[in-house]
Amino acid sequence: MRFTLASGAVLNPVHAILLAFPVALFPGALVTDITYLRTEEMQWANFSAWLISGALVFNGLVLAWALVSLVLRFRTGQKLRSAIYAGMLALLFTVGLINAFQHSRDAWSSVGGLGLTLSILSTLFAIGAAIIAHTHVFSREVAR
Repeated sequence: MRFTLASGAVLNPVHAILLAFPVALFPGALVTDITYLRTEEMQWANFSAWLISGALVFNGLVLAWALVSLVLRFRTGQKLRSAIYAGMLALLFTVGLINAFQHSRDAWSSVGGLGLTLSILSTLFAIGAAIIAHTHVFSREVAR
């Protein structure tokens, strides 16, 4: 089952739901990182670590789905878009995993400058992956 988005892109609804989790959880971790840096309340750093862990679980599922789609679409005109999308998700997973390791440290060193930077990059990559998935970015379709 597939549905067509307002932009004309076709996306499986289960894939779209799974992608929604990293797109929501990584920015949530960024917000809790900023809150921790402003309040120095350790529970906010714990929230960030939990949000990042949840985002990585769903990102792994979306990445697996994207890799299968890449293999299935290899002979179609969508291979460039599928490859860029899968690459973006792999990059997101890598940066997110490093971010999770950074947030597993103690106290101030868990977030600090590096943790905040990794959360910003994770958020940007998650939003970038959603833009690629839900629009015709990197699509070679000229007309219908």
